[in-house]
This record gives sequence, structure tokens and C-alpha cells, in this order.
Amino acid sequence: MASFRNDYGVLAHPKILEAICKYGSEENTPYGHDTHSRNAAKAIRKAFGCPKSTDVHFLAGGTQTNMVVISGLLRPYEAVISCDSGHINVHETGAVEGQGIKVITVPGVDGKLNAAQIEAVVKRHIDEHMVLPKMVYISDSTETGTIYAKEELLQIRKACDKYGLYLYIDGARIGSALTCKACDHGPELIGQVADVFYVGGTKNGLPLGEALVINNDELKPHFRHLLKNKGAMLAKGYLLGIEFEEAFHNDLYWKLARHANEMAESLRNGLTELGFEPIPSPTNQVFLRLDKDRAEAIIAEFGCERWEEGEEEETIRFVTSFATDKEDLKRLFTFLQMI
Repeated sequence: MASFRNDYGVLAHPKILEAICKYGSEENTPYGHDTHSRNAAKAIRKAFGCPKSTDVHFLAGGTQTNMVVISGLLRPYEAVISCDSGHINVHETGAVEGQGIKVITVPGVDGKLNAAQIEAVVKRHIDEHMVLPKMVYISDSTETGTIYAKEELLQIRKACDKYGLYLYIDGARIGSALTCKACDHGPELIGQVADVFYVGGTKNGLPLGEALVINNDELKPHFRHLLKNKGAMLAKGYLLGIEFEEAFHNDLYWKLARHANEMAESLRNGLTELGFEPIPSPTNQVFLRLDKDRAEAIIAEFGCERWEEGEEEETIRFVTSFATDKEDLKRLFTFLQMI
């Protein structure tokens, strides 16, 4: 049955599973010291235009990655700035703040924060009686499916440089962001502006895993100690190495993300043809506001997430993935014509 609840409901793309099976009986060095992890790290550096000195670490999931990076790289009196809809503020059960790091939120504009907001936060925190802003957290794509344009990223980087802040980019859906038609830059810009970012595998056709990329030399020392201390170092780290090695072979990673975006575009076009008005977003998340009865019927049939609930209307979210096909869309459109 077609489901549009999320982009990780299907285990993995067949090529990734084939690679895991291929090396299933191969003995590897544990804890990420294996050939597959080294090959994957090399491919990721190349894809994002990072130098050989850039560190790449593989972790199991997005919340774990965000918690380890933010709580591990900041001191107890330092804080991270986030859009109010940011994943670390809304959907991670206080994982970052549970580690003693305050999340300073600003109102999102289309799910994004901007350089002026960063500057305003810094100027409000004036002395030792307040936390010290030290990191900026953004997601690309955002929680509302929007993306950061080249100029927006450059302005945020400029603000971070001005005030001595680290820029951390949550890349859970970075594949979708970078392959959508609205994107005006390539992966190399992410490698250029971010002190730290991660390449999401869980939401782009891998069974699990995120590839954390550390560009800033200041943040590299003893990071493996931090991984172990936070329970984030996998003994069988080569599993993640195999996954990402295959994902970045022959551009499979980008092909999977591009397919998810194409399915989302077909979904938005189909909704429009049927008289619905999807909320604009260029990536693989499609938002639709409609009356409660129809919203609940769609949720029950296709597992869509209830995003916002009003008295008479609801906003629901459709998410397409590497596994979404035209038959899934056809079934959805047929159902919509009947309700």
C-alpha cells in the first residue's frame, strides 16, 4: 500500500542492500577504521568540495548526530541559535537541552533563519548572566520543505564570521535540497560555508546512518573520544561505511534524492489539477491545508502526518521518497477524486 508518511518507511534501495549482502561475510576492522568507511569519506569530501584534511564520521541517526555535535562542541555556558521550527527545538524531545545546552529560538521565515536574526540574538546576550551564543543551527532542506539560496548561506556565514559563531547544517534531507529545481548552488557551497554539516542517509535510501563532516580544524581534536563518550561509536562501523560507499558510487545518492523530488513535483501538479492548493515548497515534502473530514480520510488511508490542526481545517504533510512511484501517485489521485 502506498504511504506518504515519511521518506524512511522503506528499508533501503536495492543497490545499498546488495552492497551490504556482498560484504556480509567479509571481516573488517571495527569502529570505522575500515576500507569502506575510508572510501566513503573520500567520496563525500569530493562531492562537497572539501579538502583532504576534512574529517568524516559516521553515526546512526539524525537526533544522535545533532545531540553529539551540539552538546559535545559547545561549553555548558554556550548556546545554539535555531529557527523555532528547527528539528532540535521541536522533534528531538529536548535531546540537546537535556545535555545542558540552551537552544535560542527565533521566528522562522518560511522555516528559515537569517543573518539579521543571528546578529540580533548576539546583541541581546550581553554579559555573563546570559548564555553565550556560539553556534548557528540550520536545516537544509528545512522542516517545511524550503531551502536556503546561495546568498542566504553566504550572509549567514558572514554573520558567523563576524561574531565568532560555528555554522552547523543539519543535512537530514540535504540530498533533496541540493537536487531540487529551485536550488541555485551545488554541494561545494555547503562544504565552503559550514564548519560542520552532515549528509543524511536515513531519509535518502539508506537503512540508517548520517555522515558527519567537520571542516573547522578547531573542532576536530578528540572527536572520536566524544563519539565514544556519547554512545555514538558503532563497533560495526563498517556497516555505515559500506552504505555510504555504495550511495556515492555512480551518483546513486543524488539520483535517489532527485527521484523523490520529481515524485513530489508530480504530486503537487496532480493536486493542483484536482483543484487543491498545495503550499509552495520545492523539495520532497508537500503540505496541503484542507477541511478536517477530508484531511482525516487522507491520513487514515495514506498515513500522512498531521502537521497543523485548526478548528475547521488541518495541514497535512505528504513525503515522497526514493521508493515512491507513479502507481502510488495514481492511487492517491483516484482516492482524492472520491472524497
